[in-house]
Amino acid sequence: MVEKTIRQAALFVAIFSLAVAFAYAGQAKTDISGAWTFEVVTDAGTGTPTVTFKQDGEKLTGHYSSQTLGEADLTGTVKGTDVTFNFMADLQGNAVPVTYKATIESPTSMKGTIDIGGLAGGTFTGKKK
Repeated sequence: MVEKTIRQAALFVAIFSLAVAFAYAGQAKTDISGAWTFEVVTDAGTGTPTVTFKQDGEKLTGHYSSQTLGEADLTGTVKGTDVTFNFMADLQGNAVPVTYKATIESPTSMKGTIDIGGLAGGTFTGKKK
């Protein structure tokens, strides 16, 4: 009886350890480097910016380009499946901070929210080119 309980406990620990290892392995290898196209819907309208990311571990750098918010270099982080990046946009001569927060859904897709200096907010989906 005690032997059976010990085997069941050992089996549980082994299965749990494998599940944790697979979950960590999937998150640790997420690399979003490359060119992406976003479909953005905000209070102020819609747009399809292009974003190019360069990821180095959790550090994120890159470039943002859109008809609405113009061109800007960006910085951010990737932690597991969570992505955050920021840049300064020039809106009618005023520098406005823009923040994107996303969840990586697959190596080629993400979705999340955008905040444009507290003036407008919205959602977006991103697809890797």
